[in-house]
Amino acid sequence: MKTLLLDESTMKRLLTMREAIDICDKTFADLALGNTLNPAKVNLNLGDSEPTKLPYKASLNAMPAYISWQDIAGMKWAGGFGAGRREIGRPFLNALILLIEPNYGDFLAVTDGTWIMALRTGAQTAVALRHLIPNKKSITVGIYGAGLQGRTQTMAICTEFNVEKLVVFDKYRAASERFKEDMKSVVQGEIVITEDPKDVAQTDAFISVTFADDNFIKGEWMKPGSIYLGLGSYGECDWEMIDGADHLIVDHVEQALHRGNLKKFAMEGKVTEDTVTCTVGDLAAGLCKIDDIENKKIVVAPIGMGCLDVACAGIAYKKAISMGIGEEYQFDK
Repeated sequence: MKTLLLDESTMKRLLTMREAIDICDKTFADLALGNTLNPAKVNLNLGDSEPTKLPYKASLNAMPAYISWQDIAGMKWAGGFGAGRREIGRPFLNALILLIEPNYGDFLAVTDGTWIMALRTGAQTAVALRHLIPNKKSITVGIYGAGLQGRTQTMAICTEFNVEKLVVFDKYRAASERFKEDMKSVVQGEIVITEDPKDVAQTDAFISVTFADDNFIKGEWMKPGSIYLGLGSYGECDWEMIDGADHLIVDHVEQALHRGNLKKFAMEGKVTEDTVTCTVGDLAAGLCKIDDIENKKIVVAPIGMGCLDVACAGIAYKKAISMGIGEEYQFDK
């Protein structure tokens, strides 16, 4: 059987943000109901964290999944490369997605995963907010990090809500200024650049998508009625942010305790599975409901699940087949 090859430009043609949000919502719920399968990701440390003998400042994650509602399996192979790629002017993240037919084992497609990963990361935030604040149509938003992920977060939230104001902080002001110019046609309200990170937290929902590992986001900044979504892979927020939350929500309990904002605190024994209120999937499936949001502080710590990428790629693959686009290659000659 021939395998379909789909590059980044083709993948951008195949899925809208609205479609990605709905795909992620359905997959979150399907996972919570025990139908979709998503083992914890396997990390290959290439010098990204200690202990290591490697100089690359990189890591790779293998993220397999089976998507029940599509009856398709696959794996995202994704990594961040903090030294080499940046030196030659390439983006920090790089990813591929493999799709497989689960009965016969035919490799259906190899697709670019970098754009899907960015699209899906934004979409998962919109899904969490969709179920946490279902009755709110207009919100204010804060963004830490004015890169690609900051842009797709903005695209997703503006697809789901009317954003009255967006406050952006990046340690490089030039990045914030480029962000404002690029996003002015996406954000319904005003975009405010700030050089004080506290300002970002004075919003209804604030999101961090940075490479920071210095706990620079302080829990004391957060007000009741706010939702903080920390999506960075390291340690962006301090202990007070986690400890002061009325509810802690994750995407995948096992993964969330071993990477990102919760890793350090889990290693210290401050955060356990019992600390977690529920998953985003529980919210999407109606298995958990958080009431009285306006008087609570909510922290969401999604570290990323391969099932969401595979599900998005699966729909993109089926659309490509129906449209007759993409290249084919015969691997099993």
